[in-house]
Amino acid sequence: MVKVTGGSNRRVSLAALVAVKPGCRPRLIYRVHHARRRRNGQRKGFTEADCAALLDAAHQQLAGPIVVVWDNLNVHVSDAMTGLVAARDWLRVYRLPPYAHELNPVEPVWSHLKRSLANLAKRNLPQLTALVKTRLKRMQYRPALLDGFLASTGLDLPPAVSAAGEQTRGAGASLIR
Repeated sequence: MVKVTGGSNRRVSLAALVAVKPGCRPRLIYRVHHARRRRNGQRKGFTEADCAALLDAAHQQLAGPIVVVWDNLNVHVSDAMTGLVAARDWLRVYRLPPYAHELNPVEPVWSHLKRSLANLAKRNLPQLTALVKTRLKRMQYRPALLDGFLASTGLDLPPAVSAAGEQTRGAGASLIR
């Protein structure tokens, strides 16, 4: 028997993107965030600055311009995020139509992660966080699985040539709470 305590509303938030670059294996880039306590209307989960930091990290890892295909999460469409995106000349953002989660390659990542966590009980948030990170790390080293997530969208991601003459392809990004 596992004792479960419900006296806390703490949670783990995740943000991720699946990146594709011609000639390279697909990459899963993610960040784990422990929810803040709400103060003065502060968001518990990922903020615009947190999403921008994820994109900056992806830019560093991928060493090139990025095209992001985003869902319509409130953080993605806010005025603050619009300003953060405008400040990054290496970033181009396209929005998915509303209610088109089947076109987002990160949604199968979340589905796969949730299935792998089913029927597991963790005693506390650090144990859950460690398990989530382990499962996401495993996905990072399975390029065929990431290719399957991309293929499941049915999107054709043809190479695009940047102003610098480098080929880049789109990356889907999403948040989970």
